[in-house]
Amino acid sequence: MDVPSQQGRTALVTGANGGIGYETALALARAGARVTLAARDQRRIEEAAARIEAAVPGAEVDVLRVNLALLASVEEAAGTVLADDRPLDLLVNNAGVMAIPRRRETKDGNEVTFATNHLGHFALTGRLLPALLRAGAPRVVTVSSVAARGRTATLDDPQSEDGYRPMQAYARSKLANLLFTQELARRAAGTPLVAAAAHPGTSATGLQRNGSFVARTLAPLVLTRLVGHAPDLAAQSLVYAATAPGVEPGAFVGPTGAREARGEPGPVPLPSTATDPAAGRELWALSERLTGVTYALG
Repeated sequence: MDVPSQQGRTALVTGANGGIGYETALALARAGARVTLAARDQRRIEEAAARIEAAVPGAEVDVLRVNLALLASVEEAAGTVLADDRPLDLLVNNAGVMAIPRRRETKDGNEVTFATNHLGHFALTGRLLPALLRAGAPRVVTVSSVAARGRTATLDDPQSEDGYRPMQAYARSKLANLLFTQELARRAAGTPLVAAAAHPGTSATGLQRNGSFVARTLAPLVLTRLVGHAPDLAAQSLVYAATAPGVEPGAFVGPTGAREARGEPGPVPLPSTATDPAAGRELWALSERLTGVTYALG
């Protein structure tokens, strides 16, 4: 995929120590962006940064430790970014967890999947707004999933308090990513900020590590070769949403092949459950209450 030059632009990618997050960061670095790799494992992000520097001589790569499941960690990481006093042109909210076997809560009292996949990114985006709004054409790309189209993707019980099923919790969090994007796009109207969402299609990206031994063993073959595509191709939807000219606020980008499992990246339809402004406002209010973060967009 031809990526427009990102010279002079800065980007931050969460979950960039492996999988599609790493491939997205690598593509942005190749296009000339200064890229911050954000993840919770310091050793792994440093190793990922070294791989990018080896692959792209002269690349500007930084690392940032953040655990998106912990609001204090998000606040600390955002403070580190803001202390540099540089514009942030691009934020890719990619990090995520899937199929946690049993319901667990974070130290903040939130269910882990919802906390990591949605609340952490809601808080991080809100805290980084000053840096984003200093950029000339900032974008926030939040990574969802085809799971957001499933019948279990509802937000009637966002924290899975009335019964926990691993994939249902994941689907809910991915719907939350879309509702967040749509509501952010509405609230950012009149500013240069573009909020978009993307999904990578089907790929073995590391999210399957919480599955059974059989699932973990078969994932690279089934998800990458038979049904979907490799992580570097899966990352193209994220890179497209982040860099392609003309991406509209609220856009949803994904593979355009059969069942959106793989194929060239491009606009794909939103699930109907993600287009309800009332649901977006309700999720936003809940997210503000649970994170203590409000957005200064006025």
